[in-house]
Amino acid sequence: MYQIKGKIDSTNAAEFEKELMAAKPAELDASQLEYISSAGLRVLLKLAKAVGDVTVNNVSSEVYEIFNVTGFTEILNVKKALREISIEGCEMIGAGGYGSVYRIDAETIVKVYHNASLDFIEKERELSKRAFLLGVPTAISFDTVKVGEQYGVVYEMLDASTVAQLINTDPSKLPQLGQLSAVTLKKLHSIKIENNEFPDKKETFIEWIKSIEKYVQPEEAQAMISYIESIPDRDTFLHSDYNSKNIMVRDGEVLLIDIGDAAVGHPAFDIAGLMLSYLILPKAAGAPERARALMGFDLSLAQNMWGVMCGTYFMTGDPDEIKRITGMLMPLALFLMTYHAFHHGVLDDEAIAVRVNRLIRGQLLPAIKNAQPIDF
Repeated sequence: MYQIKGKIDSTNAAEFEKELMAAKPAELDASQLEYISSAGLRVLLKLAKAVGDVTVNNVSSEVYEIFNVTGFTEILNVKKALREISIEGCEMIGAGGYGSVYRIDAETIVKVYHNASLDFIEKERELSKRAFLLGVPTAISFDTVKVGEQYGVVYEMLDASTVAQLINTDPSKLPQLGQLSAVTLKKLHSIKIENNEFPDKKETFIEWIKSIEKYVQPEEAQAMISYIESIPDRDTFLHSDYNSKNIMVRDGEVLLIDIGDAAVGHPAFDIAGLMLSYLILPKAAGAPERARALMGFDLSLAQNMWGVMCGTYFMTGDPDEIKRITGMLMPLALFLMTYHAFHHGVLDDEAIAVRVNRLIRGQLLPAIKNAQPIDF
């Protein structure tokens, strides 16, 4: 990355232009840039015309203001320098496949990502903004930060507790909190998405199946694709990671703290995600302490949480109907488990082969073979 530093103005702009046009870099590091005048900006404009897109990284707040007021943030890809924060001593209030959420103080939290690129994080942050504008009760994102060697996003947060924390403290609140969570999820599913604002869930899964085709037989890949394609198309907003650690409550008001996997598709994807959280993963975790760490409350309460949420969402108190819904969505829940298992860590060919045999051939394909049509 090409380093620019000091002050760039009319006294050195010609020399700056000569060096820059000789190198023609597409990315600039401005971490040591103290000031840039209109003469220097014209040099960057000339560079952009010569090489196309130009990214200026690590821009200080003062220099960023110059780019912004002159309109150059619309011409160049200008990125502010990230402020650094520490999570030492901070309470972890949630965790997901991509990162963990820590409470910084009563009004702010930070989501710290596990080995994610800045591009990935900025895309997730953009999805959160879109969701907020659609009326999804999610926290406002402030800025992207460095947390040690990792990256994070700081969000606004009211002084609230997660559903998992509230149930862990007082299990008698499970029915009330399960109902509140289900009602909120149903409200989310009333939001209609237009203009391809969010990734299509079916397309995401089909692309993943195609990415592992060399590890499975053609008929196995086709069986998985056919199952996903059989799910009815919907323009419904999906949270895609709706679990008790991502739902915060204060005075009966719900606020979601992890919206980066938002998508569009059939509500069945979110409902199956509940089954994954409360029926499948707790049992797969093995030791009770691992299950508790996964859910945030005791394993014995997990099935009750599913029953309350399923019954509330589908407005039924009939155990047989809940059992029918559970059976109908089990193949999709197993599909979600398999998908996430392939996205945790960097897998070599041997590890992938093990997961293909254990998860795809051992559980998913037999379930798909006997799958019932999704009828809601």
